[in-house]
Amino acid sequence: MEAVVRLFRDAQPSLVVHLAAHVGGIGANQKNPGSFFYDNLMMGAQLLEVGREVGLKKLVALGTVCSYPKFAPIPFHESDLWNGYPEETNAPYGLAKKALLVQSGAYRQQYGFNSIVLFPANLYGPGDNFEPETSHVIPALIQKCLEAGRTGAREITVWGDGSASREFLHVRDAAEGIALAAEHYDSSEPVNLGTGSEITIRELVRLIAELAGFKGEIRWDTSKPNGQPRRRLDTSRAEERFGFRAKIGFREGLAETIAQYRARPKVGGA
Repeated sequence: MEAVVRLFRDAQPSLVVHLAAHVGGIGANQKNPGSFFYDNLMMGAQLLEVGREVGLKKLVALGTVCSYPKFAPIPFHESDLWNGYPEETNAPYGLAKKALLVQSGAYRQQYGFNSIVLFPANLYGPGDNFEPETSHVIPALIQKCLEAGRTGAREITVWGDGSASREFLHVRDAAEGIALAAEHYDSSEPVNLGTGSEITIRELVRLIAELAGFKGEIRWDTSKPNGQPRRRLDTSRAEERFGFRAKIGFREGLAETIAQYRARPKVGGA
């Protein structure tokens, strides 16, 4: 809390965009459910509380698609957010982020504090986290395929059976959506940010392998969880309320992400 108070005192912002989170893939969520819940809950709660105390004009917070119920109807509409419990492997993280929505509405009602909460699809793009222990599915697969190519490995192993689907939003599209909402949207009703399309993990692995030049075998570790069965967002509210529509094609975005990872400086010159 002291750091949040110091932030507002020193920076004196009129607008805050809350993107911070303690995150990771399925494995990281399984290992850290307590810290993922506490850290994400407290960073959001403290930021809104101090923001309203100092008279911040507006706060834009990012939730997560992990907040949706495990078996929400496809496509996920914002009205379905409370119609069930999230998928178990990432429920603590998803519920901590969904608390932002409750706090936003409560503070608007009691204090007139202007905050909005956006719920993006899975994000990807240049600058992503490629660390094996904490990365999400796209950077993890890119790293596996390129590392296999570098070492001459003939196969890679992927968690689950490939049947689950995900929706992915390029980081630049996400940034545009956030900026549009910050400028034009003033309501505590949740808004999805996404493309409105989904791809199975099996199809995703094949596409990344093709773009990365990996021609070996893909082995599925079915002892590991798939995570949420499907994810695809209804994105109509974002277009209606503040004119956002994603523009970057998925194949194009993946190719750019792979190229950026190839070009990044190697540690120790290796």
